[in-house]
Amino acid sequence: MSAARFTVAQRMQRAFLIALSRLPAGVQRLLARPPVNSAGESMAPDLALLMKLVESGPDFSDMSAVEARATTERDLALFAARIQPCAVEEEIEIGDGLPATRYSSGTRARGVVLFFHGGGFVIGSRASYTAPARMLAHGTGADVLSVEYRLAPEHPFPAAHDDALAAWRYVVDHAADWGVDPQRIVVAGESAGGNITAVLCQQLRDEAVQPMLQVLIQPVTDLVEHRPSQDEFAGSPALSAKQIAWFVENYLPAGTNPADPRVSPFRATSLAGLPPAIVNLAGFDPLHDDGLAYANALLQAGVPAEVTREGGQVHGYLSYTAISPSCRQATERLVASVSTALDRTTPSVPKAS
Repeated sequence: MSAARFTVAQRMQRAFLIALSRLPAGVQRLLARPPVNSAGESMAPDLALLMKLVESGPDFSDMSAVEARATTERDLALFAARIQPCAVEEEIEIGDGLPATRYSSGTRARGVVLFFHGGGFVIGSRASYTAPARMLAHGTGADVLSVEYRLAPEHPFPAAHDDALAAWRYVVDHAADWGVDPQRIVVAGESAGGNITAVLCQQLRDEAVQPMLQVLIQPVTDLVEHRPSQDEFAGSPALSAKQIAWFVENYLPAGTNPADPRVSPFRATSLAGLPPAIVNLAGFDPLHDDGLAYANALLQAGVPAEVTREGGQVHGYLSYTAISPSCRQATERLVASVSTALDRTTPSVPKAS
């Protein structure tokens, strides 16, 4: 997984965006008036300015999947913070050609975070999520295994979930080799990766080794019910209704039932017995209400669930850590919440065979 190399023009663009993000908040508000959501929260001024710039750019949902990946990979490389590499960054092949990267301090880890990137099951990669993966590893003291699951439309539903299950089994089998107790595996993911995480935890419910924690970052949880945040933020430059429809069209084969719990984990018959959860939401995210509904359903099923909410943020803020200080700070708070959970969460007790 090679590091991004920028052209002169791209370096100038990155420097310009970083300079704008460091302007005084009052100046940023003059350049782009921060919107206010229905909860009365204002978007972070640096992020409001960034969104104003982003909305004038090309829309990946007007492209083919291949073109969209090239465009978004370039942009995400420009937008991501340069985080100090981990002492160990090991390329791994899981099963038959499923690549992953293990980030480790090289010393005894507090656990393993099995991480699934975002991108609507169509775009995104380990490379474009290098910054949050490194931040998780540095900030939690756990190893992080970031998985390059297969993408649609070449590999539609349920390929990503099959890959997630293979990755879980690999981590369980190899955790001891990394000096980690297999009972201390956290499963985490953003957006589509949050969906993968929720579904995986449901699939593992009857197995001897369970995740000690699930971290659902702005997750996709329900493609059946249309909730108010989807209308409120339908035109969001970070994730629009048009882009969501494009993702779904590419991801789900014709005839797929959206109420299948592997598509909409909120629709599972029961959520009882699942691992404790952190559900991370953003105040300007069309998926906000879906994530909140899933968190409430977990609580009603007796599953400990902590909702962490970034009221001034948009969908996918983990990807803007270089060009938005508020996104960097929000990501650091998320990492800190995972680290705290590692301290207080008791691993699941293996079931008797």
